[in-house]
Amino acid sequence: MIQLEDIPNLSSLVSSFDQQQLANFCRILAVTISELDTGSDDKHTLLAKNAQQKKNMGPSRAEINQAALLNIPGFIERLCKLATRKVSETTGTSSFLQELEEWYTWLDNALVLDALMRVAGEETEQSSTESSDESGFASTSPRNQLPQTMKIMHEIMYKLEVLYVLCVLLMGRQRNQVHKMIAEFRLIPGLNNLFDKLIWRKHSASALVLHGHNQNCDCSPDITLKIQFLRLLQSFSDHHENKYLLLNSQELNELSAISLKANIPEVEAVVNTDRNLVCDGKRGLLTRLLQVMKKEPAESSFRFWQARAVESFLRGATSYADQMFLLKRGLLEHILYCIVDSECKSRDVLQSYFDLLGELMKFNIDAFKRFNKYINTDEKFQIFLNQINSSLVDSNMLVRCITLSLDRFESQSDIKVAEVLSECRLLSYMSQMSMRMSFLFRLINIIHVQTLTQENVSCLNTSLVILMLARRKDKLPFYLQTLQEMEYTKKYPGFILNNFHSLLRFWQQHYLNKDKDSTCLENSSCISFSYWKETVSILLSPDRTSPCAIVSYIDEAYMDMDRDFAEE
Repeated sequence: MIQLEDIPNLSSLVSSFDQQQLANFCRILAVTISELDTGSDDKHTLLAKNAQQKKNMGPSRAEINQAALLNIPGFIERLCKLATRKVSETTGTSSFLQELEEWYTWLDNALVLDALMRVAGEETEQSSTESSDESGFASTSPRNQLPQTMKIMHEIMYKLEVLYVLCVLLMGRQRNQVHKMIAEFRLIPGLNNLFDKLIWRKHSASALVLHGHNQNCDCSPDITLKIQFLRLLQSFSDHHENKYLLLNSQELNELSAISLKANIPEVEAVVNTDRNLVCDGKRGLLTRLLQVMKKEPAESSFRFWQARAVESFLRGATSYADQMFLLKRGLLEHILYCIVDSECKSRDVLQSYFDLLGELMKFNIDAFKRFNKYINTDEKFQIFLNQINSSLVDSNMLVRCITLSLDRFESQSDIKVAEVLSECRLLSYMSQMSMRMSFLFRLINIIHVQTLTQENVSCLNTSLVILMLARRKDKLPFYLQTLQEMEYTKKYPGFILNNFHSLLRFWQQHYLNKDKDSTCLENSSCISFSYWKETVSILLSPDRTSPCAIVSYIDEAYMDMDRDFAEE
């Protein structure tokens, strides 16, 4: 991969680019600042990734290139301007015509011209029906309409590249520095102003879609822009206090009012948010996103990305006010409709809905009350359970949320909480010991050290959460004893507990070297990381007389825990 810092006078060269050259330069940057294998990052085993990290101790070339870009004065500011400029602010059409050959080849050669001509023809029909007085003017002919259509297409292509570069930088090592600059240069309010007219604009069925492709095909620039925009929102919100810039002043006041009414302290990040940098207008970007999310067709490819973007707003330390803000806008009912009533089949979309539902409901008694009001029949509840059980890798974060919430609610002496506990189907279901054990057994059974990935390692952490809550109540030996009995019932003694022992040894290797992961674990569970570490150590104790050690529950004949981990 090319190293940007080796280019002579890079800073002055980039500073001399006009906006069009800068946008084209972003196409090259997209390659030079991206890790080469990020496309399948979730699928790589953690063993392989850990081994790779040991080999490459220093920063990668992509990370060095990211740092080189951030050292160019005014670079991020210009990207923000390019990302947020309106189509009307772009330069004359002659340069677009000159560049036509370059970018239509990049798409699908001459088919793009056909698409553009069709759109131009539709615009002509609309304008002739709207103003018959002007129908004789040359401006209404498709040939003269074309440049404006091309302007929109061109602007979409540019914004795609720019948003991609900003998104990669937001996920890099200099994340906080990039965040600060993006906020200062008002990227979020700028995108909010473009939301209706460009990013999520209404367009006719044939607009900007190539022959032989359907409207939801990812080849369409319109579709790709939307996905890139949603990915940017996800990166921007994830575990960062700047996420409140996605709201406008009125919506921030609403968050404060929710906290005041609930008699809980206001979230510090809400108080500290600079009101000059938030969204303008009647609605902020988060609220606009919720509106289009609810209208999305069942088979839409956007559902996954929309859910991920909203979930990232909720991630981190659980905020009651943030949850209530979204609950009041009907988000929970929308998710349940998608999971239960439309019986969503896409695994990716289901996983994103389960994750979002978990963040939305965690520790929130009002959310469980709303859940019970919507899932109001045994038939609906059974469909919901079937969806959860169809793939625990996808639903385990929701299982973790219900388990943690139930544990907290049971320790509270509040009449409202007691009422919901007795009525809510979901909490009653999870309060049964047999159900918790069933989940625990299956969570351990579906993962192995050699097959652990970023995607399924959450199953290991969810099984640990169940056992940490058991340990708090001095029930850890009972749970381990029950796992042993379940092994014998299933006719494979030692299999689950040996596997769990190996998984926990890997857990120590993986998590005890990283602080970011440990912060995430603490935030998502409200259990201190020291308690996570202690519990794992107790479970891994070699003392066969300890009632909390896994080895005490594996007969000598079935012991199989001395192997070293190796990438196969």
